[in-house]
Amino acid sequence: MTFDLDSVLQERRIQSLYRRRRTVDGPQQPNLVVDGKERLAFCSNDYLGLANHPEVIRSFQKAANEYGVGGGASHLISGHSRAHHRLEEELAAFTGRPRVLLFSTGYMANLGVISALLGKGDAVFQDRLNHASLLDAGQLSGARFQRYLHCDPQSLVKKLERSEGRRKLVVSDGVFSMDGNIAPLKELAEVAHSHNAWLMVDDAHGFGSVGQGGRGVADLFDMGMGELPILMGTLGKGFGTSGAFVAGSEALIETLIQFARSYIYTTAMPPAVAEATRTSLRLLQTEDWRRERLQTLIQQFRSGCEQLGLELMDSHTPVQPIMVGSAEKALSLSESLEQQGILVTAIRPPTVPKGASRLRVTLSASHSEAHIDQLLIALENAVKEGQG
Repeated sequence: MTFDLDSVLQERRIQSLYRRRRTVDGPQQPNLVVDGKERLAFCSNDYLGLANHPEVIRSFQKAANEYGVGGGASHLISGHSRAHHRLEEELAAFTGRPRVLLFSTGYMANLGVISALLGKGDAVFQDRLNHASLLDAGQLSGARFQRYLHCDPQSLVKKLERSEGRRKLVVSDGVFSMDGNIAPLKELAEVAHSHNAWLMVDDAHGFGSVGQGGRGVADLFDMGMGELPILMGTLGKGFGTSGAFVAGSEALIETLIQFARSYIYTTAMPPAVAEATRTSLRLLQTEDWRRERLQTLIQQFRSGCEQLGLELMDSHTPVQPIMVGSAEKALSLSESLEQQGILVTAIRPPTVPKGASRLRVTLSASHSEAHIDQLLIALENAVKEGQG
């Protein structure tokens, strides 16, 4: 038996689903050098423009001189540095939870939490459009895995009413990564509570961009730990650094330390990243103008797209998808934009459902009004070219 990989790859090319990596030179900023050519980019998750902030960079450099580069070992061996510990304490205060646990990536955090809490005989209920890491974690946990209709609490009710699971966990994105909309968390929390289930929210795209001081969807809905026992966030988006964290009760965090395999069996993130993130956390909370600028840019973009007759999703977050439909058309529009010096990614199946391909525009506080105007002009030209 042989693996016929070439034919599988060719099929992806034929379906306009083939992905390729791009090589970026220099820091994350609106004007990127991609494959040797300068492009104005609208595809970064650096929502607050902190990834290249001079204070964040200085914190990283100073900490590298103090701690070195590598984490050296797992947190449970000798890799848990003072920098990690301080960041966990500060994130706990930031989220209003007793404890926080750092993970190396958001994917590992989601895998670690769900697999540590659930197993055979349990049940996990997930929004159909949850991030891939949540879906994978649910399937790998051994619990009975069920998906409810997108942002539909009544669909969740029906699933929970039929469940005989010992432990029940409801899982949702806070801000959905491909749609940009916000989950109805208050309603989900009420449904979970009435059916003796816990609620877990992945707020990767909410921290930094929504809520008072960038505290995310929990703050937006004024949800404490009683309503939202498990709160997960990433550091590579609004915070501009790398890694992830889970916030919750003393018992939750100690359980994860004991049973989350993706925490136990991996090297800790570099301490310098933790120190840089501490600076990001301070800037995120004190520089409200970054979120204010984001909202101004979002409104400018949405107004311009409306005038062009483009179909946007109901999003008031930095994630602004332009619905296209076919993978071929999305790819064609993305290529047209790039020829005009604009980098916007075409999102195609299996990331989104068939027939729901889109251009995923992401905005950053480091963009300017002139950048948005340039994007809108390029979009108008791309649409005209596609219709010609």
